[in-house]
Parts: sequence; structure tokens; C-alpha cells
Amino acid sequence: MFTPRAKPLPLTEQNIKIGSEMKERLFMHNKKGFTLIELIIVFTLIGILVGLGLPQYKYATRRAREAVLKENLFQMRKLIDQYFMDKGKYPVSLQALVDENYLRSIPIDPMTKSSETWVETREIPTEESLLLGLEVGIVDVRSGSEVKALDGSTYNTW
Repeated sequence: MFTPRAKPLPLTEQNIKIGSEMKERLFMHNKKGFTLIELIIVFTLIGILVGLGLPQYKYATRRAREAVLKENLFQMRKLIDQYFMDKGKYPVSLQALVDENYLRSIPIDPMTKSSETWVETREIPTEESLLLGLEVGIVDVRSGSEVKALDGSTYNTW
């Protein structure tokens, strides 16, 4: 005895051919690599970040050199005062501080990048020191750079 089976509706039956085509399409999109628009977006973002960071780096190095200059001036002025307290007179030059072992070496001016450009301010000679033939010592030291600082003043006025 033969009983006919019910035929499935056309939209509900399994279609092996259509299913395999869909799988192929899905896997075709998994190719490795980036699209051109993705690369343009990434490079644009990198360019923006570099553009924002570069000025900060420029001023950071300048601020660091200014900090070194301030510290060098502070230490040399402190040592000139210490020399005066110890000897009762001001040193004749910065080299005298090195010769007397107050400094290991004359520091390099970070703005001029030289240890020869320091500007020494001499004490005002008295009549007594002129009569006795004493050498006039230095009472202050300044940078030899005439460049403007970030605060608007020049380095040789610090």
C-alpha cells in the first residue's frame, strides 16, 4: 500500500543550493586587510594627535632648559656668597670658585650652550680697595643670552 506524502510548501523546503551560496558570500567578507577609508581615518587621527603634541614638546624642552638655568644661577650665587663668608672678599672670577674647590667646573649656560658666556657683575670698588690695589670681585652672575624667556623677560636679566 502506497500513501502519498504531503509536499512541503515551496518557501519552507530546504534549498541546498541557496544555502551554500550564502555561506560563500559570508566568508568572502572575512578577507584580511583594511579598506582605504579605514586607513585614511587612522592616519588623520594620528596627524591630529601629532599636531597637538608637537608644540607641547617644544615648550617642554624650553621650560626644562629654563629650569636648569635658574638652578645654575641659584647655586653659583649661593657659592659666591659662601666664598664671601669664608674669605671676607668676593671671588675675582668664576674660575676662582673652581680653583678654591667651591665648584667642580663652571656650569654650561643651557641657553648659550657654553660655559664662557656667563656675565659677571663686579662689586663697586671703594677708595680703600683702590689704594691698597685689591682686585675687584664678582658679586653676581647672569646668563649671556639675550633671547626672550617664556615669561617675556630676557635670560640675561635673571
